[in-house]
Amino acid sequence: MEVAQPYLQDGLEEDWKREIKEKKRRRNWKERLICLILRMRRSGRYSEDDGREEEEDEDDNDNEDKKQEDELKGDGMKELEIDLQVETKVDRDENVIIKQWKERHEEKDKTDAKRKHLKQKTDRYNTPGSPKSQEEELNDGRENLLHQQEDSTDDEDIGVRCSTEDDAESVGENVVKVYTKDNYPTNIFQTLTEFRDSCFLTDLTLSTEDGDPILSAQGHGRTTFCVHSPVLAAISSLVRDTLKQRDKAKSGEGDRREVAGDETDPEIQSWSLSLGPDLSLAGLQAVLEFAYSGDVVGLNGGMVAQVRAAAHALGVPRVLEFCDRESQQKISSKNRNNQVEGMKNHAADQMESSLRAINELRLGKVGCDVLLEAVGASVPAHRIILAASSDYFLGMFTHGMKESRQSTVVLPFLLASELEALIGCSYSGDLPLSWEGVFEITGLSLQLQYQPALSLCLNFLQNEINPNTCLDVASFAKAYDMEQLLKLADDFALRQFQWVSRTTKFRCLPAKKLLKYLNSHSLCISSELVVFKAVVAWIQYKPKKRSKLAKQLMRTIHFPLMTFKEFEEVQATNIWAEHKLVALYEKVLEDFCSNATAPLSQCRVYFPKDTLVLVGGDQISEDFSSRRTSRELWFGNSLRNHTGIVKSVEWRRLGEMPEPSRFSHEIAVLNGQLYIIGGRKYYGRDDILNSAYRYDPLGSGWERLSDMREQRCCFSVVVLGEMLYAIGGDSNPGCLESVECYCPANNSWSFSCPLDMALTGHSAKVLDKQIFICGGFGRGYQCWASMSLYHPERGSSGLSDMSRPRAHHCMEALGGHLYVAGGVTTDDGDIMATINQLACEAYNPAANCWTAFEALPVPHVGAGSTVMEGRFYVLGGSSHKDDSDTRMVHRYDPALQHWENMGVMPGLNTDIRAAILCLPPQLRS
Repeated sequence: MEVAQPYLQDGLEEDWKREIKEKKRRRNWKERLICLILRMRRSGRYSEDDGREEEEDEDDNDNEDKKQEDELKGDGMKELEIDLQVETKVDRDENVIIKQWKERHEEKDKTDAKRKHLKQKTDRYNTPGSPKSQEEELNDGRENLLHQQEDSTDDEDIGVRCSTEDDAESVGENVVKVYTKDNYPTNIFQTLTEFRDSCFLTDLTLSTEDGDPILSAQGHGRTTFCVHSPVLAAISSLVRDTLKQRDKAKSGEGDRREVAGDETDPEIQSWSLSLGPDLSLAGLQAVLEFAYSGDVVGLNGGMVAQVRAAAHALGVPRVLEFCDRESQQKISSKNRNNQVEGMKNHAADQMESSLRAINELRLGKVGCDVLLEAVGASVPAHRIILAASSDYFLGMFTHGMKESRQSTVVLPFLLASELEALIGCSYSGDLPLSWEGVFEITGLSLQLQYQPALSLCLNFLQNEINPNTCLDVASFAKAYDMEQLLKLADDFALRQFQWVSRTTKFRCLPAKKLLKYLNSHSLCISSELVVFKAVVAWIQYKPKKRSKLAKQLMRTIHFPLMTFKEFEEVQATNIWAEHKLVALYEKVLEDFCSNATAPLSQCRVYFPKDTLVLVGGDQISEDFSSRRTSRELWFGNSLRNHTGIVKSVEWRRLGEMPEPSRFSHEIAVLNGQLYIIGGRKYYGRDDILNSAYRYDPLGSGWERLSDMREQRCCFSVVVLGEMLYAIGGDSNPGCLESVECYCPANNSWSFSCPLDMALTGHSAKVLDKQIFICGGFGRGYQCWASMSLYHPERGSSGLSDMSRPRAHHCMEALGGHLYVAGGVTTDDGDIMATINQLACEAYNPAANCWTAFEALPVPHVGAGSTVMEGRFYVLGGSSHKDDSDTRMVHRYDPALQHWENMGVMPGLNTDIRAAILCLPPQLRS
């Protein structure tokens, strides 16, 4: 990872040459900015007057520019002290970012001849192409960055720049992951087809041998076939060989007369190719359509010969192979249609092969019609591929700019290594990314409007974000005005605050940003001591200035919610040794003691991003004489931290499901809608349900769906793709091995491949697009320890068993593992008898093994479960020993490896079901 550099204090020196040597791949921002400015000055598009600095003499500026240019281009750099100020503005029309800068230098003593130090107080993300910086937004009235105090960055929202080598190593900065854009070959060939139809950058005209234009078979006024030579060269050996000959002629290695059919000057980009007179227009057009779509449309017996002739003339083996298969197979019209449909299904594979072939042309420098000169190297490419990937290059090559007529385009503000990565993505849809350079690649993608690479970069930033990088992501998103990414990064920092606050980058947070985090209702902490330690670490990083903010920061900590043991740690902190903070300590102590006896009314309120919803259930009466079932829906509006480890959920009533009330049912969430399926309405033989409903939280409406084919209770429902699968369960005849699939688009149920044995009281979950099923009762009420992998078309395959049999339990996917808790197990003395199961274990699919984790403190049989914000929730249920209800909610945090008591259930709690649902804001406050 290219770590952010800390602000260098006065008197701190670094060996600039050693830094360049150690970080060869790192971007030299100063060099790039100066190169860009010098280029803009020469073109007359830059003015130094920004209204802040006094206008300097023009001759002095010219001399200074020349001197800086000589220094940048020299073998070494002279001894300098640079104070660099950057202020960015956005040229919306031309997408040109003009950066204004000022620098000064003076000669150092001869004894310091080999050393220099850099004092830079601008955001690392103030790159060409970035909008107004965060510093400018928060310090709009300040005249000059150069005159601020050395530690003024504490109060400026200019991004997190602090890092250490330990931080970088902890997140695996050099670990490269290749991100791939889905359906990229299909998408780029669709764009190329649109370019061809609009005659954008078409450089090859096909004509007959005698020079007459080939008239279009449709007669739509199109008199020639104009195509892109790289696209046709990907399938045609004739075009590919001709391009190679043209390249040799241009370089002086070959003779222009050796270029067959070439009737143009080699220096001119557009060229023509003469073909044989016996080619049919329909056959030729079919081959050209194959080049752009990977498909041969309308091929029949009469067309095969014409297509083969055109493919032979152009040297297209893939089309010839298809024609050979068509000729050899004597098939019916119906089968032929099926074969053509099969060819369409393989069109994507054909386009992928063509894109690989175009990339091979680039790597071999065949047909490359533009050379991009960047800092460090020159990169050859095809204009049409660049234009199809980047709006920047599309505008450059198609809107009459001078670069559209140049074979070499100079990009002095770009590094060749980064440009090569983007261009490679254009030809493959793949982009290798790591934290070492993802911000630079993302910024460059924004600047060049490189949509394929940009989407992959954003996916990387969202998927790979971690406590060590979230603050960098937030600063980057703020600098580039990317609201959605900024919200995601801030949200991650708040919900992983306990780990984020331990990083060095956290200590470099601006004060305003820190206060915003500490006052947020999205701040997720296990105790107030976490907040206190974070505040102390932040203050002690720069105590001289930050101690002034201690009082304001301490107000965000709820000291009365601490236990005496936690407050002892507060007292033992050496921050109170400072004389100026003695009065503050007395106020903190008074605050803790005044409410220590009755803090019940005080708590820290935390609003989860998504909402935990409870559906249905039943409950036994206090005298065990009767049970009642529920139609209620509840949701957890907020989580509340009380004194010490005491926590609770604020439950609110969401509404009621349609009749009848039910328990032992199943629920699922698909596309933001809640599905309620099957279950029981009471305990009679005929009380098992097959009905299904769908709830839309945005419209607050219920919809009755088609009934399942079979009545089911004590079963499992999973979501795979866009389908719902109801697996096993109890029914009137007994246990079921059948599996039903629900298609929301058709509102219909259909049977899938059955299980290898009947199951009820089991649990099923999806992990990595695979369905896992564990435990449950079989026929004869035998409890199983099995774990299996189920495929809707192939059925079940066995995996490693659990350590003990288990049924009526909970299983959830979390962090690449499957966590199992609660339920019942067999009695060691009587395998047909069941007892409460408190032991818990987790399954690792990669190793196909089970590992035990902390046992539950109380029984949870028939409980609801879900995963919210990386924690495993088990809600309600009962005890098999005495049939008493378990009204408690427990939460397991894999990071802490501990179960937490989260309070009690709001209503009925046995055989209940839970899910995570996004509710409209008006329901929450």
